[in-house]
Amino acid sequence: MKPNILLVEDDTSLGFVISDQLKMEGYDVTLASDGMEGFKRFNESNYHLCIFDVMMPKKDGFSLAEDVRKVNKTIPILFLTAKTMVEDKVKGFNVGGDDYLTKPFSSAELKARVRALLRRVDISVGEEDADEIKIGHFVYDLLNYTLKGPGFEKKLTKKEAQILKMLGKFENQVVQRELILNAVWGKDDYFVGRSLDVFITKLRKYLSGDPRVSIENVHGIGFKLSVKD
Repeated sequence: MKPNILLVEDDTSLGFVISDQLKMEGYDVTLASDGMEGFKRFNESNYHLCIFDVMMPKKDGFSLAEDVRKVNKTIPILFLTAKTMVEDKVKGFNVGGDDYLTKPFSSAELKARVRALLRRVDISVGEEDADEIKIGHFVYDLLNYTLKGPGFEKKLTKKEAQILKMLGKFENQVVQRELILNAVWGKDDYFVGRSLDVFITKLRKYLSGDPRVSIENVHGIGFKLSVKD
């Protein structure tokens, strides 16, 4: 398995150049053009490294990093910026960034920093990510979007699968409503909020076969997948 990199850069030309350079080094690269799309892409796959431009429309790189850190505390984040101010670099580190690269930069420096960040977290190319989540007496297959239990099997839709994945990852913890909306839909307006409520109702029905399992609505905050011993 190749190391998988999420690149979020609103300059289309630069994004393609960086993506091509990294692919030539043997990495898989997913390119997004703004912070909202970037967070949605982040939650659709498993990545080993994130590269975020700082100045972007819809959601800037710092805000994107803050959202990523709510769901993943360890993935390396490299910021790209045209700014050289110390205050901006400090802010980048404070929101969870691991390294900083100021534009313009050479391809050699970019590749060196990427290699260093991957070494820092000891990326094992052959190491596979977990492909199942246990939820009470259910087993959720992340790869095939399939929820299985005694005498029960359900193929989930893509959005059902993404929501359950996020709730299952934080079992017995509250997940913010807007975090789920941004991760699954890439926005958090009223209409997608109503859609989320519909999907939550469906997931509750699928999980109703185990009385120990429930999806709780934490008023004004979000949802919690509760699994009792």
